[in-house]
Amino acid sequence: MMKIALIGYGKMGQAIEEIAVAQGHEIVLKIGIENLGDFTVEAVAKADVAIEFTSPHSAVANIKKCFDAGVAVVCGSTGWLEQWDEVIAYCQEKQGAFLYASNFSIGVNLFFELNNYLAKIMAPHNDYDVSMEEIHHTQKKDAPSGTAITLAERVLEHIGRKKQWVNHISDNPAELEIISERIDPAPGTHKIKYHSEIDDIEIIHTAHNRKGFASGAVMAANFLNGKKGIYNMKQVLGL
Repeated sequence: MMKIALIGYGKMGQAIEEIAVAQGHEIVLKIGIENLGDFTVEAVAKADVAIEFTSPHSAVANIKKCFDAGVAVVCGSTGWLEQWDEVIAYCQEKQGAFLYASNFSIGVNLFFELNNYLAKIMAPHNDYDVSMEEIHHTQKKDAPSGTAITLAERVLEHIGRKKQWVNHISDNPAELEIISERIDPAPGTHKIKYHSEIDDIEIIHTAHNRKGFASGAVMAANFLNGKKGIYNMKQVLGL
């Protein structure tokens, strides 16, 4: 049994709580907008692992506070990765444990591997252009999503004719186009499309609800509990 602190108690935090409690874990701290003052080093120190799902603006400070408390952190907040090096250095300084994923869904992480393989085998075929689409609910604050960025970066690793991703329609052949839509209700859809004059090849992942994300986050917390260092979902899933 783990003692878990939920930093962020919106719909995702509540879904994580439901799964964690069903598995026999104890939620020792729940921090939402209404009780931010309760988020102290002393309070979070009661937990074995903190699961952090908040916003790009608060994630880094939240993560650091958990490290200050000597608590391992599973983070699913996106949009803050320009401060990645700062967070990793702080984790190492505090001899902490950290696991970040842009998406904790087991299905999405398998989709990451599929996307990587498809990009690799499509790389020699210059007749195909590649583009991306992603759809989320209107409360999603960042665009493109962290999941879309992860997918795009894997495409860029293999498709050398694409130099960068952009979050708008583009006729520049060196740009990987990501189109973001925000529609309710939409837990999340990601599509990668390879298009030629002859045919199209598409791979799509669609989440039906938040359960996949929440169960993956609890699985990650189980994995991280008692460890030190920096980890990712590939290690959790043995991919």
